[in-house]
Amino acid sequence: MSEPFSVPVTVRGYETDALGHLNQSVYLQYSEHARWSMLQAAGIGQSELIGKGVGPVVLETTIRYARELRAGDQVDVTCAFEWGEGKTFRVLQTIRKTDGTVSAEVVSVGGLMDLTERRLVTDPQGCFRALTDEPQLFGL
Repeated sequence: MSEPFSVPVTVRGYETDALGHLNQSVYLQYSEHARWSMLQAAGIGQSELIGKGVGPVVLETTIRYARELRAGDQVDVTCAFEWGEGKTFRVLQTIRKTDGTVSAEVVSVGGLMDLTERRLVTDPQGCFRALTDEPQLFGL
């Protein structure tokens, strides 16, 4: 199995809290940044999604914090899709310092919403396959 997609991020001072730790909400922003970066690497931008009448939605997110991050820390944020049989999928993400220390693990349940019907599409795997020439990025 190949390594999951990842994107580097440097923790910025204004993202930290009064204790000097990365603010808890920023972990979600880093995760979102990695997901959109992966979509872009697969050739799928917002205009392509809208053109197909779909949009990604996050239905649930769990964050497990392991080690603090501070301003100047450099991390890699991974992104891997895990497919099931239904309308939803899981996105597994790790925020890891460059020395290998895991700072947080983020697990999301997502789907693709039909923007006209306002319901999840029944075959998100097929939809992603139709949108990209890089299906391996999605584990397809």
